[in-house]
Amino acid sequence: MAIPRTETITRAAPRETIRVTFKDGLVLEGPVGTTIESFLQAAQAETPGRYDSLVMGGILDGKLRELSYSVLRDATLEAVLLSSSDGGRIYRRSLVLLMAVAIDELWPGTKVAVRYSVYEGGFYCTLLNRQPFTSQELEQLDAHMREIVEADDRITKRIVPLEEATAIFAARDEDDKLRLLEQRTRNELTIYTLRNRHDYYYGYMLPSTGYLRYFRLVPIDGGFILQYPRKERPAELSEIKGYTKLRSVFHQADEWLRKTGIEDMGWLNRLVRQERVHELILVSEAFHEQQIAYIARDISDRHENQGVRLVLIAGPSSSGKTTFAKRLAIQLLAYGLRPFTLELDNYFVDREFTPRDDKGDFDFEALEAINLPLFNAQLLELMQGAEVQLPRFDFLKGKSVPGRLARLRENQIMIIEGIHGLNPNLVPSIPPETIYRVYVSALTQLNLDAHNRVPTTDVRLLRRIARDAATRGHDATATLLRWQSVRRGEKRNIFPYQENADVMFNSALAYELAALRPIAEPLLLQVEPATPPHIEANRLLSFLRWVHPLNPKQQAMIPDTSLLREFIGGSSLADYHPGEINGDE
Repeated sequence: MAIPRTETITRAAPRETIRVTFKDGLVLEGPVGTTIESFLQAAQAETPGRYDSLVMGGILDGKLRELSYSVLRDATLEAVLLSSSDGGRIYRRSLVLLMAVAIDELWPGTKVAVRYSVYEGGFYCTLLNRQPFTSQELEQLDAHMREIVEADDRITKRIVPLEEATAIFAARDEDDKLRLLEQRTRNELTIYTLRNRHDYYYGYMLPSTGYLRYFRLVPIDGGFILQYPRKERPAELSEIKGYTKLRSVFHQADEWLRKTGIEDMGWLNRLVRQERVHELILVSEAFHEQQIAYIARDISDRHENQGVRLVLIAGPSSSGKTTFAKRLAIQLLAYGLRPFTLELDNYFVDREFTPRDDKGDFDFEALEAINLPLFNAQLLELMQGAEVQLPRFDFLKGKSVPGRLARLRENQIMIIEGIHGLNPNLVPSIPPETIYRVYVSALTQLNLDAHNRVPTTDVRLLRRIARDAATRGHDATATLLRWQSVRRGEKRNIFPYQENADVMFNSALAYELAALRPIAEPLLLQVEPATPPHIEANRLLSFLRWVHPLNPKQQAMIPDTSLLREFIGGSSLADYHPGEINGDE
């Protein structure tokens, strides 16, 4: 029986226009093939002041796209701004291409490497085949980059056979990219071109140089900083600080990589493929142990010579602070010093006195969430040998209740781990000479090649995804949704104080991405498509595919005391608790 038709259906010619719909209900129509850039410019003309910063890309039907992307059917569209994480990444990649092109035009054959990032927004860069730029040469480079920006030259994109890409990089003796391409499983590669220079970048780019208005070149020992705006202030460039301690860590990491001969991801991939990674794992772990032993010796010396009794450990999420603290405690025991651990969470103020954030939620990460007068008073009492009744915070009741009695012995060192450890306002009453501060973070990472840097933040995120799934029952989607909030807390409470540390411990391991890939990759592949977390998952997957994963046999080579075991599982330190809270036992 035929179903009666109530609507009229007629034959139609193919449409010559498409429509895009914005979140606020604005609908724009244009010819099939109109670029995202054109639609977003039209939206800005419709509503001046629509965007709070430069437009870097678009999200089309839930997928991140470049401004040059041609829209072929009706879709939803929203702008990706420089004030966003994705927008910032697009800007930085394009800025690196601009710098590489300008250097090659001024000094043909000169090779530049993007090494590390600095907190105010910038890449520490070095030259690979000549002496560092003089101040005059940096001024010349800056001027030429601005000329290219003023010219608004197009950045074009094309997909080429892998053989053609290999020939491009071989002609320029770019061995780092040739090593990286050994990992490529597809027979083609996306190449970006600016002013006749062809290069590969593992993420999206801007359509032209005219967008790159904000940058600065800052001379620094051994290289220079290519500064870019941070997303919090997308039209400003902050003042670059000295970062003496952080720069020392960078140089130390470079020297270590030089000694081992592991310069980039391509070298690591070769070792993994050729079953030669065992030695790298052992040497990487030995380097960590060396550094922890040095820190313990320094604490022991300062305990003896100036009365250090308090060790404060701080660092961003998934830096490995817990395992570091336990390994440091073991080293201190070897020097005859017993660790005495205090949990900062037990010093929370009662819930009704907890400060709130801009959204009205309790802000447990605020310094004011800690009962600072009580905390400082009890630290002083413990240092003077008094017996103290420590507080215990009852999280169910939101109240501080009496805890255990404690007394500090002469050979005991208090170890406290917390996000505020480097903030001098945490312990204003404690004599500075009795405090030793440690900053723990994954400060460096093997880059894919000279121009494609792997952010250490991404490595920490992969660590957290692996750990959350194994120990907290969170899938990758949940971790990705929380990450921006975690990052905001780090930028407010940790990074501004990192140079206050007496020492910095670099928790990165040269081989760790190869260990993280087989764990994190399947978790990322489960993120639901066309959702905001899926955009981030795709980005992480795009660079993980350049990493050759450790096989189960190689994974088993990682020592059970490794800091990485905190995230991939199998740590023998998981249930180890150094020292006792009661010093009278």
